[in-house]
Amino acid sequence: MDSLDFRLINEFQRDFPLEAQPFAEIAWRLCTDEETILAALQRLREEGVVSRVGAVFAPRRVGASTLAALAAPPDRLEEIAARVSARPEVNHNYEREHRYNLWFVVTARDEAHLAGALAAIERDTGCKVISLPLEHEFYIDLGFDLAGICKSPHAGRRIEAGDLRELTLPEQKLMGALQHGLDLVSQPFARLGELAGLDEAEVIATLKRWRGEGLIKRFGVVVRHHELGYTANAMVVWDLPDDEVERVGGLLAAEPEVTLCYQRRRHQPEWPYNLYCMIHGRERAGVERAVAELRERFQLGHVPHAILFSRRRFKQRGAHYIPQAAAAHG
Repeated sequence: MDSLDFRLINEFQRDFPLEAQPFAEIAWRLCTDEETILAALQRLREEGVVSRVGAVFAPRRVGASTLAALAAPPDRLEEIAARVSARPEVNHNYEREHRYNLWFVVTARDEAHLAGALAAIERDTGCKVISLPLEHEFYIDLGFDLAGICKSPHAGRRIEAGDLRELTLPEQKLMGALQHGLDLVSQPFARLGELAGLDEAEVIATLKRWRGEGLIKRFGVVVRHHELGYTANAMVVWDLPDDEVERVGGLLAAEPEVTLCYQRRRHQPEWPYNLYCMIHGRERAGVERAVAELRERFQLGHVPHAILFSRRRFKQRGAHYIPQAAAAHG
């Protein structure tokens, strides 16, 4: 990766300019021209390094979402994974090393639609689905520092039912248009406005407001870890006493190796774990060492845990809270 590509995807995962010609502003900051920036992003997107340029919405602030899993018979895994990935509500779908071998994230406009999607997956696959909704986020920045220098500061929050934000009809149309990311054109917010029925200034003002309210967790370049060489991706789960989750979650969240840390609802008796952290590494042994060091440092040797390395990625895209028909027609 040359220095321009590196700076482009490392510095603008969060600090993306919300202004009429953002790519020209990025070009100015990187001492090049807009055409070069647009060409580089297009190439990185075609190579799979960049997923999209756009918004990452805060989980369970708009619509409903959950992490879910099922135990697919090994001889049916690919068929079942294809059925799960075909659901429009599913945005991530991975095989992991565990009896529960298929893990996927489901998003929908509300809890009723979410429950309907989970029921449809059970019906289509013939497998029982466990749903593990988010309860407390300790660190969910969703950016990725390629230089490995620092973590972005992020205050965790407990997820409450009242956190959900009702969107106006124009806001729904804007979110629907934004779900696939920005078009790589000189004035992407004007293009977004054409799709949502808003003018450019209204689009920019709304996105700034969403970012200020915390509906948008970050706005910028969204990268894929695997294509960047981080192929050892482990979800580490812990079965902690409920009164210990907040303390341990805060400790793990501050560690540089931990890229995500959150509490999820248990699904007894099948799934007793309530604290999760993600560790991305370039090789498996390094991730296993990191987990061992965390267990020792925070005296977690007695805490039941499991390490679920990912094996295959079947689907990865941004969350779609607004169905395509609603996004198109409002």
